[in-house]
Amino acid sequence: MSEPKALTPTAAGDTYKGWLFKWTNYIKGYQRRWFVLSNGLLSYYRTQAEMGHTCRGTINLATANIAVEDSCNFVISNGGAQTYHLKASSEVERQRWITALELAKAKAVRNQAESDDSGDECPTSPPTSGQGGGARNSNSEVQSTLRTLGSKVEDLSTCNDLIAKHGSALQRSLSELEGVRLGGDTDGKIRQVTERATLFRITSNAMINACRDFLSLAQAHSKRWQKALHSERDQRIRLEETLEQLAKQHNHLERAFRGATVLPLSQSNPTLDSKSSGSAKGDASDEDDENEFFDAMEDPAGFITVPADPKYHRRSGSNVSGLSTETGIDDQSLCDEQSLGSNPESPQSLEVEPVRKRRTKIPDKPNYSLNLWSIMKNCIGKELSKIPMPVNFNEPISMLQRLSEDLEYYELLDKAAKCQSSLEQLCYVAAFTVSSYSTTVHRTGKPFNPLLGETYELDRLRESGYRSLCEQVSHHPPAAAHHAISERGWTLRQEISLASKFRGKYLSIMPLGSIQCMFEKSNNHYSWKKVTTTVHNIIVGKLWIDQSGEIDVVNHRTGDRCHLKFAPYSYFSRDVARKVTGVVTDKEGKAHYVLSGTWDEKMEFSRVMQSNKGENGTEGKQKTVYQTLKAKELWKKNPLPEGAETMYYFSSLALTLNEPEEGVAPTDSRRRPDQQLMEAGRWDEANAEKQRLEEKQRSVRREREREAQRAANLPEEGAEGVEVAEDGVHQDNYESMWFERTEDAVTGESMHVYKGGYWEAKDHGSWDMCPDIY
Repeated sequence: MSEPKALTPTAAGDTYKGWLFKWTNYIKGYQRRWFVLSNGLLSYYRTQAEMGHTCRGTINLATANIAVEDSCNFVISNGGAQTYHLKASSEVERQRWITALELAKAKAVRNQAESDDSGDECPTSPPTSGQGGGARNSNSEVQSTLRTLGSKVEDLSTCNDLIAKHGSALQRSLSELEGVRLGGDTDGKIRQVTERATLFRITSNAMINACRDFLSLAQAHSKRWQKALHSERDQRIRLEETLEQLAKQHNHLERAFRGATVLPLSQSNPTLDSKSSGSAKGDASDEDDENEFFDAMEDPAGFITVPADPKYHRRSGSNVSGLSTETGIDDQSLCDEQSLGSNPESPQSLEVEPVRKRRTKIPDKPNYSLNLWSIMKNCIGKELSKIPMPVNFNEPISMLQRLSEDLEYYELLDKAAKCQSSLEQLCYVAAFTVSSYSTTVHRTGKPFNPLLGETYELDRLRESGYRSLCEQVSHHPPAAAHHAISERGWTLRQEISLASKFRGKYLSIMPLGSIQCMFEKSNNHYSWKKVTTTVHNIIVGKLWIDQSGEIDVVNHRTGDRCHLKFAPYSYFSRDVARKVTGVVTDKEGKAHYVLSGTWDEKMEFSRVMQSNKGENGTEGKQKTVYQTLKAKELWKKNPLPEGAETMYYFSSLALTLNEPEEGVAPTDSRRRPDQQLMEAGRWDEANAEKQRLEEKQRSVRREREREAQRAANLPEEGAEGVEVAEDGVHQDNYESMWFERTEDAVTGESMHVYKGGYWEAKDHGSWDMCPDIY
């Protein structure tokens, strides 16, 4: 295919226009673009018609380098941020462009130098707030500053003349003193020299003081002028970035509107044509700037949302075809949040006695060096959970405590317990599942693997109305059971085991097991599973964590379901990082709410007023268009405490998890010595203590296996006294202290469920049945 013929550039005054071929990417190669050179700026457009509304890119020639590659190609770069690889249709045309660019660059550099010089001669201070940068106030301030500096310069000049005068007199007196013989006039000469020396010292001090005042004043105003200059430059950069972003959004909205199937005009907002954001059905080649990539996400969102007609805020659901009566409710928050505090039956409204003040700081993390290869070379071909790892990789809490951190945002379950509608309640439960990942965004440290039989209690009954208990119920494979109950009418239980895959560059952690939440008032029973956690840059680079996968939160009583998708991070994606989307549907599959946000910041919900199946998008997948009301906030992450970067990025709750507390079981994680030593910064002692505990656990397990062999009358070379699961993984022959394995009557899943007795044992202080694990 022959290249289209480029038109000869035309010059009008200081403006130079014409067609050039610009390199876009390896898929498209060179594409023809319309370039305009004006006022030292080189801009380009896809067509001449775009000059009035959409600029694809601009480069300032004052700071740009122009290089010739061959007879037709040349490169314009401003130092790395922007680089244009251009090609003319002929060598003559290329030379015309090079000449015009060099002249424009020289003029731009000259204008910039003149502007800098004029700024030095007559500097201005930044405009004050409320004045709008008025020229009159700025000019008066500059004139006042110049008058002050001028008076100081006059003082310096006067002092200089005096120093020269008194210095000459002092020099003459010293010369006369050298020629005087010892006699009667010696005392008079010495007195004269002393007086002149005193005058010289006084004048010199005055000169020094004047210089100090001038220097101080000049430095003060110099800082103000520099700050004003930086402020103006930053503002210019922000404006350029904003304009570029707006141009991209405008182009994206145009393409989205062309590709999305919007509801008929009679049922939708008339302004929808210009404001809706839809499926990218348009030609993907409509964008060709430096940030464009053609590798789309593996599984893009299966739906898009558009604003609903404001009339839905006033109409009842019975007047809208295909809508449930529930969607006819006025746009309001899901639950009456004030009722949590105003309800006379709510525990929050009762007078409570003062509770203990929790700690807000732990010792700073020491800076210990570690030979990573000496550790990683022992990992090859082994199960990660069986590799002894030093505490350098850890954070000073156990996996049981990390599991208890899921209750960081327990208020979401409190609000869910107050909801009258199961669909509204499901929105809060879904937000709670997402919130449990917010504490992991900066937490690259590995929690301590709990010892078999280790427990952890989190008693916040007086402060927050709930308390929870965790126990390590299996060591091979590692599994922990968790049970939490609240006075607000909800119960949470989960059993989590971990499977991991080490791929060299990254480590994938797949939580296995189920999480269940029950509400006493409605008898709603929810269950869901966790997504995959991936730790990147294990060998080289800075560690960072990503969550990816899908979660189905199911209400087993009503059949309602919330499908959540955690989008994996992709360098080629234009979506916001750590994005989470979800749709709440009833048992018939009809959507009622749309959830969106990120797992590290916040989640929002929007009530669905109407839905319609869209056409196939660019990925060949059918998308659904949801008309929704204005989004409202469901959950927002609490800010990290001050100095969190030196305290393992712990949240306010995490800082209190390892705080000593009286009356806890002897097997509680707070009593674990290696963990306490690490928190105190004594890592060498912590490593030694960790090895001792692990060896003790192995010896106890061997003894338990021998007892199981003797009880079963097995020969010494027979089975090892451990149960073998269907997948061939050895199970610990261990009977849990506080949990028992049972089959859930609602979900049919087999899991460890709290059997009771722990809190009664704590009240009586009877821990005789607890094993000695430390």
